[in-house]
Amino acid sequence: MAKDVLCEVNSCKYWAPGNACNASSIYVVNNRNKQASHSEETDCKTFEPKM
Repeated sequence: MAKDVLCEVNSCKYWAPGNACNASSIYVVNNRNKQASHSEETDCKTFEPKM
């Protein structure tokens, strides 16, 4: 399991200084019907907007 998960989406409630992700788990899915071959073809379902 990755020790350091980086995220540049500072509008997410799990974003932390240094572009760190402080979520307890990460869920990433394909955003197309085929197997992803590039990062642009995936989506982070862990994202929650900051309140």
